[in-house]
Amino acid sequence: MRTPGRDPRAELVEAGARVLAEEGPRALSARSLARAAGTSTMAVYTHFGGMPAVVRAIIQEGFARLAAELATVPSTDDPVADCVALGLAYRRAAHREPHLYRAMFGFELTEEDRAVGLSTLRVARDLMPRCIEAGRFQAADPWVLTRQAWCLVHGLVSLELAGFYAGLPAGDAEFVRYLEAFAVGAGDTPERAAESAARACALSRP
Repeated sequence: MRTPGRDPRAELVEAGARVLAEEGPRALSARSLARAAGTSTMAVYTHFGGMPAVVRAIIQEGFARLAAELATVPSTDDPVADCVALGLAYRRAAHREPHLYRAMFGFELTEEDRAVGLSTLRVARDLMPRCIEAGRFQAADPWVLTRQAWCLVHGLVSLELAGFYAGLPAGDAEFVRYLEAFAVGAGDTPERAAESAARACALSRP
């Protein structure tokens, strides 16, 4: 049953993400979506015109919410701490809406979907030159560093959501150690990376 006052498009997007995450792409249909959202199949066509548009909306909404979470990370005078804070924000977004996060990466993407996804990384990409200019990271292509960091964070989050890292401490401690290791691999010293990580943890919102 629909929640009064809710945007019907948003309810359909959230319901579709749940179906995708819990039952897989083959289970997603106008009928299953309507049932999950507590509405009629006609609503699917009224608001989206068809299922392909629903899938695109689910994926793009997921990336929009991720971008909004990353945007909450303030810029400080410690760019490596900012990198760690971005990683924590990414993990926070995935844990808040795991069904939507899985849908973002578990369905066949179009070029438009990938462009939307990559656009969420610009905040991280813009941060990498600051780390280099501060002498913390060695000179490198900022996009290469960004993709390396994304592979690390996305891989850890995906494994954790799948239950392979069920023992990760609630306070992100093990996750943060991996982020420290990334910073050291990029050129930072272990001591400074650890200090920045601690600073990020202290400033990151729950």
